[in-house]
Amino acid sequence: MAIRSADREHTRCAPLHGRDELSKIHHAPPAPRLAAPPVMTKAPIRVAITGAAGQIGYALLPRIASGQMFGPDQPVILQMIEIPVEKAMDALKGVAMELEDCAFPLLQDMVLTSDPNEGFKDANWALLIGSKPRGPGMERGDLIKENGPIFTGQGRAINEHAASDVRIAVVGNPCNTNCLIAMHSAKDVPDDRFSAMTRLDQNRAQAQLAMKARVHSSSVGNTLIWGNHSATQVPDFMNTTINGRCAADVIGDRAWLEGEFFTTVQKRGAAIIAARGLSSAASAANGLIDHVRDLRDATPKGEWRSVCIKSDGSYGVTEGLISSFPVRADGQGGWEIVQGLELDTFLKERLAATNAELESEREAVKDLLV
Repeated sequence: MAIRSADREHTRCAPLHGRDELSKIHHAPPAPRLAAPPVMTKAPIRVAITGAAGQIGYALLPRIASGQMFGPDQPVILQMIEIPVEKAMDALKGVAMELEDCAFPLLQDMVLTSDPNEGFKDANWALLIGSKPRGPGMERGDLIKENGPIFTGQGRAINEHAASDVRIAVVGNPCNTNCLIAMHSAKDVPDDRFSAMTRLDQNRAQAQLAMKARVHSSSVGNTLIWGNHSATQVPDFMNTTINGRCAADVIGDRAWLEGEFFTTVQKRGAAIIAARGLSSAASAANGLIDHVRDLRDATPKGEWRSVCIKSDGSYGVTEGLISSFPVRADGQGGWEIVQGLELDTFLKERLAATNAELESEREAVKDLLV
C-alpha cells in the first residue's frame, strides 16, 4: 500500500542525541529465531494417488506433502495418476504447480502420469481415490460393473510394479467392492495389505453423537462403523462411549439413535452434495489421512478404529468380503479384528442387512474375481 506524504512525516526517524538514545537501541530485544527446517534422515516413501486432480486429491495432496499423513520427518514422493484425458492431465499439471509453489520441505519429487504401470512403480502406499461417479438414473449395481474393470487394471498394475511392502487404501466408491476387485487382481500382494475407508463415516458418527450429547467430539471414544460404506452401514452406539460411558446410556433417546442418528450418518454424503452441489472432499481427505495413520501407528490400549478389511468370519460377516470392523493396529504393519464386542438385536439385524448387500455386490462382479 502506498504511503501518503503525511504518513511519511510521522514515520521519519528522529535524530538521536547522546548515549541514552543509543543505549535504547543497543539493548533492544533480539529478533526471534526462525525454526530450522526438518533434517531429512529417512529415505522418501513413494505414495501413488489415483484421481489426483479430483476434489479429494486436491484437498489431500498438500496435507501429505506437509507431513500430516506420514509424519513431520518423513520425505515423500507423490506419484499422481489421472485418466488419459487432456482436461484431466492439464488439471493435474496445475495441481503440481501449486505443490511446487508451496515449497514443502518433505516433498522430494512428483510423478505425473496417466499410465498405472508408471504411477504404481515402486509405490509403498497406493491410495485409490479415483472412480467413475454414478450418473443420472444409474443403479448401484450398474456403477459397480462400470468401476470393476478400472480396479482390475489397477490391482494388476500394483501387483506387477509396486514395492514389495505396498499397502493399498481404497476410497473410490463403491469402495468395499472395488477393494475386493483390486485385491483379487493382485495375486502376489497379501490380502491383509488391502483396506477400504469407513473412517470418514466414523468421524461423522462421532460428531453427531457429540452434538447430541452437547460435548466436544474428543469426549466420544471408540466410535465404530460396521459393514459397507453405503446407506446400509451400521454406526454402533452400544460400544461407542461418551466420557467413558456407553453412548446409548448417555444419549438416553433410543428413537433418535435408531432413527435420525442412523440415517444422518448413512446419508451424510448425499446431504453434502445437496447443500454444496459437490461431494465431500475436505472431510474425505481428512478421513483418509486418519485411515492411513490408523493402520501405520499402534492403536492405544483399549481402543479401536473402523477399517474395512477382508472378513475372517468374525461377527457373522461372510468370510472373504471387505467389510468394516473394529480394528487394532500393532504399529509394525499388522492388525487384528477386535473380538468380543456385544451387539443388541437392532444392531445385529442391521449388520445382517449390510452383509447381504456386500454379498450381492460380490455376486455382481464375480466374473472379475478369478
